[in-house]
Formats: sequence, C-alpha cells, structure tokens
Amino acid sequence: MCGIVGYVGFRDCQGILLKGLGRLEYRGYDSAGVAIVDGSLHVAKCAGKVRDLESRLAADPPRGSLGIGHTRWATHGLPDDINAHPHVSSSGRIALVHNGIIENYAALKQTLAAKGCVFRSQTDSEVVVQLIEEILNGDPDLSFEAAIRLALGQVTGTYGLAIVNLDDPARLYVARKGSPLIVGLGDGETFVASDATPIVEYTNRVVYLDDGELAVLSPGSCEVRTIDDVPLTKDVHELALSLDAIEKGGFPHFMLKEIHEQPRSVADCLRGRLLPTGHVQLGGLAGVLDRIASARKLTIAACGTSWHSALVGEYLIEHLARLPVEVEYASEFRYREPLLDGNDVLLAISQSGETADTIAALREAKQHGALVLGICNVVGSTLARETDAGVYTHAGPEIGVASTKAFTAQVVALALVALALAEKRGTLSPARAARVAEEFHRIPEKIAEILTQEAAIRTLADRFTYAPNFLYLGRSFNFPVALEGALKLKEISYIHAEGYPAAEMKHGPIALIDRLMPVVVLATTGHTSDKMLANIEEVKARQGRVIAVTTPGQSEVKRLAEFVIEVPETDDLLSPLLAVIPLQLLAYHIAVNRGCDVDQPRNLAKSVTVE
Repeated sequence: MCGIVGYVGFRDCQGILLKGLGRLEYRGYDSAGVAIVDGSLHVAKCAGKVRDLESRLAADPPRGSLGIGHTRWATHGLPDDINAHPHVSSSGRIALVHNGIIENYAALKQTLAAKGCVFRSQTDSEVVVQLIEEILNGDPDLSFEAAIRLALGQVTGTYGLAIVNLDDPARLYVARKGSPLIVGLGDGETFVASDATPIVEYTNRVVYLDDGELAVLSPGSCEVRTIDDVPLTKDVHELALSLDAIEKGGFPHFMLKEIHEQPRSVADCLRGRLLPTGHVQLGGLAGVLDRIASARKLTIAACGTSWHSALVGEYLIEHLARLPVEVEYASEFRYREPLLDGNDVLLAISQSGETADTIAALREAKQHGALVLGICNVVGSTLARETDAGVYTHAGPEIGVASTKAFTAQVVALALVALALAEKRGTLSPARAARVAEEFHRIPEKIAEILTQEAAIRTLADRFTYAPNFLYLGRSFNFPVALEGALKLKEISYIHAEGYPAAEMKHGPIALIDRLMPVVVLATTGHTSDKMLANIEEVKARQGRVIAVTTPGQSEVKRLAEFVIEVPETDDLLSPLLAVIPLQLLAYHIAVNRGCDVDQPRNLAKSVTVE
C-alpha cells in the first residue's frame, strides 16, 4: 500500500521525487523518505507527511540524478523515523524502498543476525537490503543484478522494490511480485512509480512490470528480465491520463472534487454503451457474454466500497437477468475452498485494479477453471491484465482515499452488465429495457441536481457533527447504499456508524436508538415505501433523530422525518446512484467540521496492495 517513486536521468531528482511522493501520498502517509546518489548516498526520512520530509531536506538539499523515494503505510514496525524507508545496508552503500510484505523476514533476519548483521529497524523490508549486501560480500565477483536475483530467490511474500547502489551510480534496479510498478520512458531519463501519477508530467510512454520481473533502468532505457534471468521484450503503452485530472481543480479536497465529478464520471461510463432501445454494447465482454449468460452462477469478489457496489450488482443482475449471484469478500474467498469449476464465472471489482485480496481471489478462480472478469478504473492494472475480459469504468483518477465516484461508476458498470445479460437471456421485455435506458441517461443531470443542495446538507452536517454514533437503514437496492453511507462516515470522520437492512433493525440495533442517535433512512424506492414508513415510526417511538433521504412524492416520509433530503424520482433499479450522493456530502462536511484530514484519513490507504 506504500508509494514508490524513482528516477535516473539528467535532472536533479529531489524535486521529481518529492512531487511524485506528494501524488502518491494517498497510498500511505505514515512516513516518507528519499535516497539520492550525489557522490555519496544521501538518505533523508521521517515520520509524518511528505511536507515534513520537504522541510527536513530544505536546509541541505542533495544534488543527484539518481534517486528513490517512498511514502509508507506501516505493516511491520511503528510509523517512526527509524522504520521509515529507504532502508540502507550495513555498509551504507545500498538503499532500498519496498511495498509489500516479506513473509519469511523473521527467519532471514535471524540468519543474517547470526552472521553479524546489525538491524536498525523493526521492518520486514530492511531484511532485503541486508540480504543483498550479504550475498555480495560472500562473492565479490558477483554483479549487483545477480545479487538481487539471488536475494529475491530466498524471499517469500510480495514486493515492489526500487534499489540504488552507490557503486553503480547510473542505474536503478526495480522488481515486482504482487505490488504494482510502472516504468516511464523519457528522452534521456527513466522513471518508476507505484502508479502513473508521478510519471504523467514527464512522459506518456510506460511499461507495466508483471510479477516475477526485474528491470534495470538507465537514462532513457529499461531492460527487463525474469527473476530467473530470462530476457523479456515488453510492450510500451501510451498513458491516457492528464495532469489536470490529478489536481484539485480549485476544490479544498480531492474527495469533494470527486463527489462533484460524478455527473461526468457516470456519463463517461455510460457513453456509447447504452442505446435508447436498451441494447448494451460492452466491447470488453463481447466475446464471453454467451458463456456468462449460460453460467451456473456468477460470483462477485470485492473489498470495501467495491463490495458494496457488488451487492447492488447482485440485486440488479438477479432482478433483471434472473442469474444467481453470490457476493464474496475477496479477503475470505480463497480461504474457504470455493466451489468453482468451468461452468462458473467470477467477477472481480477493484477501483485501482491492484487490490491484493481481489487479485488473489481472481487467481484462485482461474485455478478452478472459472471464467474471470474484471471491473476496474485503471488501464494496465494487474486486474485488467489478468482477467479474461472486463469493463473499464472510465471514472478518471480517484485520489481521495474514501471512494465516491468509484462507487457510482461501478454501479453503472454492473447495471450495464445486468442489462446485457437480461437481453441475452431473454428476461427483460424490449419496452422495459427502453424505459430503463431512457431513465439511465437522465441520471447524470439528476446527480447534478442533488449537488445543488450541498449548502443545505452542510447545514444538516453542522447539527450532527459531534454525534457519537449513526445508524443507516435501507431496503432492497438501497440496503448496500446504507452500508456505503456508514462506511464513508466511519472512514473520514471517525464516528462509529452501522448500515443495516431496515427490517433487521428490530433484531438488535433498535436497542441503541435514543434521542442522541441520528438514523439515516433511505426511502427512495417505491416498492418498499410502506415498509420504510413502519421503520421510521419504530425509530420515532424511541426518540431517534430521523434523517430521511427520499423523493418528492413521499409526503408521509416527510411528515414523519425530522430532517429531509430530497433526491429526484428515478427507476427503483437506479436509485442507489442518487441516494448515495447526499450520504457522501453529509460524511464529507461532518469530517471537515471535526477537523479531520478528509483526503488522508488515519490508518487508511487508497490502494490496498497487501493482504
């Protein structure tokens, strides 16, 4: 989950590294550091944010054209100065940054310590740099690249590595197994990073490293071989990412910008895919749609917000296409011996396409012979490369750690899959399909209409900024939205919140309701309105504070609720795309009121690349 950036070329690299770390900080922000070769190996690192590292470097900036940087999400060892990356070998001549987990680090550390190696940190990462140096010391004729290969042959776990050597000042060494790395090729300069955001300013020509590959980077070149020393020819891809897309664009936080981008991101996900007749054109699934439609069942694996969108997808696909769907936590999927074979389909969902548990789930499904599909936002990601087919969401970069537009874009993609399967399986009449398509195309403007209510939602947030707990209730298509609303509040404001199917409230959570408990009720789906009214009455009978998200025609809901947020009418199937928007804004403004770091909430990282 950490962020890695590296450079070799003709420029002073400190500014490139620091700017790159700033763009990668959403991947981890416990500590940050750089190692720059400038005649000596200059290492600076500290606990805290990238801005703290910048202050530390300001007094004595190193001047060198080879360097690596790292922003950390701690796994092994406290987030302090000592455990910050880069880690340096005993001689002080080799430095390394690492994303991932070295599972056998304890055994390696014990062996190295017995040989006299002194460790400075409590991290698993330091073991790798000490092991490389120990191998070199044992055979002075060995090349540095060969020593790295031998070291990685002893390592069990996952890694994205960038390594510099004071004795080899014109080359940067990188390796990948389970943690993403992308190489940028410039004119006389080469970059490496955990994703494209630090690279796009300098070049749009990139190489995606795959697992089990090691690359030697020189100014303007990239030589890739397998860990077993087999030469590889890698394709050079062109980035479809603009610099403007990764800036705040005048908003105080990325999260607020991304909330307001949803009219566009939903429209972009729909564009060219849904005809007025209701016919869906998903080029990424064209060759496998028959197999999906005839599958025994469809399993969806995801984590976090993507798991919530998967739940919406389950409702949509079962309702429209009458195909059985199971939604799995990707983190649990492979540990319970899943019953899959060639008749089954697994759909993996990940915004980044790099979520470690989700990648592990798709690989498990592949081993069982299942057809593996993906929904993700990042072209060239591991998920995109390893699935048999899939759908890009085209939401644009999402920098805020708490996902917003990723959720709505994933729901759009899942709804399109559901409509495509319904047509293929003959479970939806042409007239109904056309009505859904007509309403679907109105969703972007209806989201824009909700966003005009931000000031009123901010006022509502002021009332409940210091509530100790929240309860979110939804039914049918909006039960997953209740879960997502609660997650957003927990993630960024640190208020305890829970989402429940509304009918389950009386099976336990009702014991928590009193005059201090705000209860957010999602009452936008017409076919459950009578049941939701009964739930509101139950909350009011216990003096709970009812905040209703509802539609203009729900007069009884408005009469009973203490506070009301109106969203436009839409087809029940599509209501999650509208109901979630006020919940995102409510969580955002409560978090701002509480002085929380909205874009970088404590203990979290955007792309969870460790298991």
